[in-house]
Amino acid sequence: DSNMPHFPPQLGEFKDLQTLRMQPTQESPLTVPQTLGKLLARDTVQVELIPEKKGLFLKHVEYQITSQHFKISVYRRYSDFDVFHELLLQRFAYRMVPALPPKRMDFIEGRRRALGRFINLVARHPFFSEDELVKTFLTFNGSDVQVKMRDACKKMGDEFMTNTMATLAKDYLPADIQAQFSSSRELIRNIHNSFHKLRDRAEKMAERSKENATDLLMFGRELSTLGSDGSPIPSLASSQSTWGILRQSLKGLSVEFALLADKGAQQGRREEDDVVEKLNLFLDLLQSYRDLCERHEKGVLHEHQRALQKYGMMKRQMMSATVQPKEQVSVEQLESRIVQQENAIQTMELRNYFSLFCLHQETQLIFTYLPITSHILGAFVNSQVQGHQEMGAVWNDLQQKLGCLFGVDEMQSPPLTPK
Repeated sequence: DSNMPHFPPQLGEFKDLQTLRMQPTQESPLTVPQTLGKLLARDTVQVELIPEKKGLFLKHVEYQITSQHFKISVYRRYSDFDVFHELLLQRFAYRMVPALPPKRMDFIEGRRRALGRFINLVARHPFFSEDELVKTFLTFNGSDVQVKMRDACKKMGDEFMTNTMATLAKDYLPADIQAQFSSSRELIRNIHNSFHKLRDRAEKMAERSKENATDLLMFGRELSTLGSDGSPIPSLASSQSTWGILRQSLKGLSVEFALLADKGAQQGRREEDDVVEKLNLFLDLLQSYRDLCERHEKGVLHEHQRALQKYGMMKRQMMSATVQPKEQVSVEQLESRIVQQENAIQTMELRNYFSLFCLHQETQLIFTYLPITSHILGAFVNSQVQGHQEMGAVWNDLQQKLGCLFGVDEMQSPPLTPK
């Protein structure tokens, strides 16, 4: 404290100072001490599609949800996810809550993947993972999971009511919090845009690998059709033509082309599962950050503004009531309403600071997740190396087979067209 007298330290105190310096400083509650490894190790949740139960009229899609952390499997419908998502937004309005995929999706598999990304981001979030609401969704085996979740949420209220930092947030915020928030938001927006483009390119590459696989398969089939043609060769060509023997050999080549097609399809699936999926996971997180920033601006700040306007209006009413005295009761009523409004404004100010506090922590989480870029690049390079090696091996076999079938001379003929 600047008002306290300062005495020169005694000799013995130097040792204490050195000891203090060697001890790690206590981290601010604002800091989120996480690494990407720690976040990913929190939980991995599998979401598997259960074959449709065909009722008399309704067909319900069910998912088997298996949490590694809780070591349990439960069954959930889309409506359970929907209620869970709605309650998460109520409970953690100041945090990144990933969006749910729309109920009506053309591809059931696409929805299953999106639900998997959603629940994994939630289960790995340091402020969600041990929450009663999340535990209920991942572990409750009764039939009325929606009721159970709503009850849990009612008991706890939102995070502002349960977080010990809620009323102290202001004391821990840096003075330039608004400037920090603006620059972080701009940087994250640019990262988001770049990752969108990367995902779109990766999707196109995976699509091309699958198309390439189909083309290789059809190419092999056409060769086989050509080789299966048993039409007699006309006498004018038969004397010097080797087409009869050559034609027989073509039939066998479809095996190699089918194998190449299979390797190409595997390559496409690897690119989808390992590269596109990881990019989508990070994009879902970045989108939830964008949504959070909008909630902060439209929600807390907007409500605070409205409350202040209402307060100003009440004050003006009070002024005119004291200038032109009316019944005592109405003045007293107005006074008590003003006190209530003052309390409401105070709560909103605290909520505003807590919202900024959470926003600061969520921004840190985005930066903690950023090294996922190296995971994505690693998966991309590995998928290409594996694909090229596997297909290269088949092409080599095919080259040798052609050499045996048609002779090396035939395969190394002069160019058919002048260079």
